[in-house]
Amino acid sequence: MINTVAARLAGLSGWRRRFVWLISGAVAVLALPPFFVIPVLPVCFAVLLWSLEGVRCNKGALSAGWWFGTGHFAAGFYWVSHAFLVQPEIYGWMIPFALLGLGGGLAIFPMLAVWASWRLTDGLVRRAVLLAVFWAVAEYLRGHILTGFPWNLLAHIWAVDAAPMQFASVVGVYGLSVVTALFATLPAAVIAGKRGRLAALAGVLIAVALWGGGALRLSLVGPVQTDKIAQIDPDVPVVQIVQPNIAQRDKWRPDLQRQHFTKLIDMSRRPAGMDPAQKRIVIWPETAATFFVEDQPVARSQMADVLGPDDILITGAPRTYPRDTDEYKVWNAVQVVDSSGDIVASFDKFHLVPFGEYVPFRSILPFPKLTAGRTDFSAGPGPKTLEVPGIPSFSPLICYEVIFPGAVVDDANRPEWLLNVTNDGWFGKSAGPYQHLAAARFRSVEEGLPLIRAAYTGVSIMYGPYGRKLAELPLSTSNILVHPLLSNQNHTTVYSLWRDILFYGIVAFLAVLVMGYNRFLKSL
Repeated sequence: MINTVAARLAGLSGWRRRFVWLISGAVAVLALPPFFVIPVLPVCFAVLLWSLEGVRCNKGALSAGWWFGTGHFAAGFYWVSHAFLVQPEIYGWMIPFALLGLGGGLAIFPMLAVWASWRLTDGLVRRAVLLAVFWAVAEYLRGHILTGFPWNLLAHIWAVDAAPMQFASVVGVYGLSVVTALFATLPAAVIAGKRGRLAALAGVLIAVALWGGGALRLSLVGPVQTDKIAQIDPDVPVVQIVQPNIAQRDKWRPDLQRQHFTKLIDMSRRPAGMDPAQKRIVIWPETAATFFVEDQPVARSQMADVLGPDDILITGAPRTYPRDTDEYKVWNAVQVVDSSGDIVASFDKFHLVPFGEYVPFRSILPFPKLTAGRTDFSAGPGPKTLEVPGIPSFSPLICYEVIFPGAVVDDANRPEWLLNVTNDGWFGKSAGPYQHLAAARFRSVEEGLPLIRAAYTGVSIMYGPYGRKLAELPLSTSNILVHPLLSNQNHTTVYSLWRDILFYGIVAFLAVLVMGYNRFLKSL
């Protein structure tokens, strides 16, 4: 039965073959967040590999990779269209261009991966291994070329649970993507005789090993910490995340800004029953303050009024300096306000969203950016550890800065926890916020640090230093999340020391193994 299906796929041609590639790439998205239908991944890659057996020229191999990638990215990033519907009268016309441009453009990476695996080796087992290697390399390049976009990596399928994510603490998410790609490609070799069946079994065992090994690691470090504040040392600060859930189309309306600010203030008051002496870290999401905090002493005073003597309030806000000069700039920032109403620390976003926060090549691209205001945001200098008296040091990350592995902390001054403030309200009730959340979770596992995520419309969440969920506010709800900041299980990971060195080693080893073996056979 399987051999018959494989033979028919290899015999396809013309539009039927392209259609199969497109659909199989799109269906593979079901393995990613928020669906996590993981078994579809090896099925879709089997379709790709079996159909490649009928390809006889470079153009066909390139076509296979491009159509598969276009289906994969267009389906995976459909939620991007929601951002253009916040103001459809201005941006709606851009939706088809954005989706086709994003899907077709990013498809160049899998196109090259598929072509290289087809070109450099033959035999289904060897091609499956080499496709896994080149797919992971393509993901790495996608995460670094131009501004980089490491979203929906294959490894993100394991964000369904903390256990299979644990290998990322050693090899990082790119290293885990190599292993995941092998899980996706090796089962296709089941039709290639005894050796192929062994390879297919190895692919299945990868999932077993990831889950089993991760579960063993978590069992050795002990259970998830309690969330009962009364049992926590009074010197341990309590985090109070404010999730206002205000629609993006209303967020910047001048006639509603006072109302929004009042809601944030009311949600930031000390919860009933909390010890008045308990130290709090109140966190507002990305640009929750829709004004220049440094210019508004009255607003800062109101923010300070809801704080106890040892409390602080962290908010996302625009920041500007200097005014009325040719050097005028605006930053997307995180600012820390103390109980006196003073700004005691600031951080400027360094990894900006193209077309969202700035327009690349603005002199030749006459497009408006999606965020409020006409001035492009400026980029900050890079990851920064904020030292605020009375609380553990932390590394702030704004919006999608959190998706970049190895670029979320200052390695020369490591923090004690990670803070991600974001506004996923642009993407409504779609897969986008959950995909963003999955990427953020990996940073906790890689760095061995707790991660606190404050999202404007959700999902706001707290993860422990092993990526285990401590508390959560669902998408599209207005509420507060209160939980102690626990960092007593912080640990140094292999990945935090070596970064992507092991990823390079795995890729090099597998490539040399397969290509060297292939050349040896041809020399006989």
